[in-house]
Amino acid sequence: MFSFASDNNSGAHAEVMAALAAANSGHCLSYGGDPFTRRAEELFQDVFGAKTRVYFVFLGTAANVLALQTGLKAYEAVICADTAHIHTDECGALEALGRKLYTVPGRHGKIAPADCLPPLRFAGSVHHAPPRMLSITQSTELGGLYRPAEIRALADFCRAHGLWLHMDGARLANAAAALGCGLHAASAALGVDMLSFGGSKNGLLYGEAVLIFRPELAEDFAFYHKRGMQLASKMRYIAAQFQAYLHNDLWRRNAQQANDMARLLAESLEGTEGLEITRPVEVNAVFARLPRRAALEAQKSCPFYIWDETPEETPEARWMTSFDTTPEAVRDFAAKIKNALRGK
Repeated sequence: MFSFASDNNSGAHAEVMAALAAANSGHCLSYGGDPFTRRAEELFQDVFGAKTRVYFVFLGTAANVLALQTGLKAYEAVICADTAHIHTDECGALEALGRKLYTVPGRHGKIAPADCLPPLRFAGSVHHAPPRMLSITQSTELGGLYRPAEIRALADFCRAHGLWLHMDGARLANAAAALGCGLHAASAALGVDMLSFGGSKNGLLYGEAVLIFRPELAEDFAFYHKRGMQLASKMRYIAAQFQAYLHNDLWRRNAQQANDMARLLAESLEGTEGLEITRPVEVNAVFARLPRRAALEAQKSCPFYIWDETPEETPEARWMTSFDTTPEAVRDFAAKIKNALRGK
């Protein structure tokens, strides 16, 4: 059974599993002293530049928290969209470390420089946490896609106001594939200073990476990495997956498949009576409103999440596609949605 609830629900790509099997031979030095980690670091530097610092972690929340924590003094704050994962879905992890979040409203999860101005009034006042970082998500939690010019404008805004720019790139691969550009061109080349680079949503078994493009931000990261319980003793099993992921553009192949299947799903449901596609379908997410009765009926045979419970009669569902989603699975799911809408 395929799930359209989350791209986290998918398995691992066969090439990633093969890389893990290849790494599972003999003894290697621990804590990143192995050849698999060194090779993965080299591959990242080939993509993002020789000065890129690379740190592997187990999960995305850790990548975000460690990246933001190391870029902030204890009394400083982060500006982010009100839909940002660091605000809505990480159980206050960053705030538990004493770092404040200033949230601003966005559009489809995207924010612009003008949106970020209000929190800047707190700069210089000992009564408030001054902003020091701006965090954006590419692609966004609502399936929104920042265009390069939009990110460049945010980077220029950050430079003008003494802020660092962090990108939550849990789905950066999907964004880059949709934009038709490379990973570097979609992030560091636009002025991003720190990147939480995702893997587990796009074909890895587990594992993410923190990429730091500004040397001054990397000075203390190794200590945060260890103290944050993310310095894996058997680092080779995370790194080997990224070797496969970056080799021969596996990241792009996986992301393109997921994006294509989201478009196919939207096309298959377009014009269906009782259903409304509510947001642009730009990456691997489809948002739609439909009667609650139909949503509950469809969920019985194919899991997915209700994103917005209001209005109660027609909640907004979120359908996510993955690297392993097939056209047959999409058409079958679309048929189930249509049958549920007809009361069959």
